[in-house]
Amino acid sequence: MSNAVSTAEKSSTAAASGAVRTRGNKGGLAWLTLPALVVFVVFAIVPLVGVIILSFTSWDGIGAIGSAGVSNWLSVFSDPGLYNSLGLTFLIMIASWLVQTPISLLLGVFTAGSQRYRAALAVLYFLPLLLSSAAVAIAYKALLDPNFGLATGLGLPLLAQDWLGVPQLAVGLVIFVIAWQFVPFHTLIYQGGVRQIPKSLYEAAQIDGAGTVKQFFSITLPQLKYTIITSSTLMVVGSLTYFDLIFVLTGGGPGNSTRILALDMYLRGFRANLMGPASVIAVVLVVIGLVLALFLQRLGGKDKQSSQLEGL
Repeated sequence: MSNAVSTAEKSSTAAASGAVRTRGNKGGLAWLTLPALVVFVVFAIVPLVGVIILSFTSWDGIGAIGSAGVSNWLSVFSDPGLYNSLGLTFLIMIASWLVQTPISLLLGVFTAGSQRYRAALAVLYFLPLLLSSAAVAIAYKALLDPNFGLATGLGLPLLAQDWLGVPQLAVGLVIFVIAWQFVPFHTLIYQGGVRQIPKSLYEAAQIDGAGTVKQFFSITLPQLKYTIITSSTLMVVGSLTYFDLIFVLTGGGPGNSTRILALDMYLRGFRANLMGPASVIAVVLVVIGLVLALFLQRLGGKDKQSSQLEGL
């Protein structure tokens, strides 16, 4: 009897010591997150709090900062220009997603193949990632110049359009250039997602007589569910920051036809020296980005952090 009691005591002691060691390991691992937490607070939370405070002030960027109450918020939300910029932002966001997603998905599936020529083409597809947005905008602005660009050099009258002088053409050009620059990035994401899909699924589908198209819609697309959500989140939230490309390419013109929220914020803050209203728009951008990101992540369901290899 005494041996049984002593054995039970030893077991409980070992379990307790094991639990203590587990808690100690978790406590030690928790310290590893401290540097990332400090960086996040310093470079994300603190600036955001500063912008929120600045949105309730009157400041020209140079002189003394004065209190403005809610007047900045009232003036910004009563300005029709805000809703024009907001509508343009969502227009470019949706159009860019509709253009980039299918192209990126198909290119990602194509470049995921093991053939050497696909690897060589993948290198060419990814070249735009090496260029800055400002450089891309300058290049396209020169190439599409109706007097000295490709239209004159190659004798192509179709390209001799006033691309930056007609609102509809300017918006279309912005969407095209955005897609040209960022499709390679999302292609890389889809390429990695496709390579994670087990080949056994395709082999089983081939045995059942499924063709390439049926395999794509029955296997590839369902298995890329979370990859599509991740790419869409980056694409949609990133569209809120298309400032440098549009600023260099169109400057927000013609008129205000390409003046999205990010550009509107810059023009108010650094051209009109209205840091308070510009800070209001910055807060609006942050809120829109958070809402869109949370909405897209909710589409993944409760198991969005689990493996995408469904059915295995």
